[in-house]
Amino acid sequence: MSKKENSIWQLITALTSITVVATIALSCVYLATKEPIKQIKIAKDNAAKVMVLPGFDPASGVFVQTKALPEGLKDSLTVTLAYMNNQLFGAAVATHTNIAFSGRFDIMVGFDHEGNILNTEVLGHQETPGLGDKIDKKKDKFPLQFAGRTPKEKPLSVRKDGGDIDAITAATISSRAFCNAVNYAYQAYQMVLQDAEIINNNNITEKEENHE
Repeated sequence: MSKKENSIWQLITALTSITVVATIALSCVYLATKEPIKQIKIAKDNAAKVMVLPGFDPASGVFVQTKALPEGLKDSLTVTLAYMNNQLFGAAVATHTNIAFSGRFDIMVGFDHEGNILNTEVLGHQETPGLGDKIDKKKDKFPLQFAGRTPKEKPLSVRKDGGDIDAITAATISSRAFCNAVNYAYQAYQMVLQDAEIINNNNITEKEENHE
């Protein structure tokens, strides 16, 4: 074997070794961070549930988690029914949309027992800073106008689409997507309410255990 061929094989061996070591290292990092990241997400979602249900006391109330698949979505939404004193208080719905300017964002929407919106919380997004990121009430008042509204009579939409929602200036796509996510949340909530077994107060404890 010539020196040139020997050098090539040495280079290949070195690169292969580096690749293997890097792959193992990345795998170890992924395994080490997978569970903490999962727990952080769960904690964030739980905090958002409480924030979108003002007036609900999680210490004395009961959460019952289930899922529903609104028409138009490929995956189910998580609907967390909230009960106080054996009465339905409302629900926190983890929803999302895929028509945002940057593709997808996730929000939590709180409803009272009649389907009126109580509050919203952004769970994650990649919208443009200074424009689309105003879907978060920490950035703008845009989300505040949803409180007290309901998509019961017709889906919520921005004024450009014939609705009553004031869009974020220069971010109509993000505003439209927010309405879309809220409408999906309402649909999911209503689908769950149609399941008499789930909302039957006598089955609250049983359902809670089944969904843990």
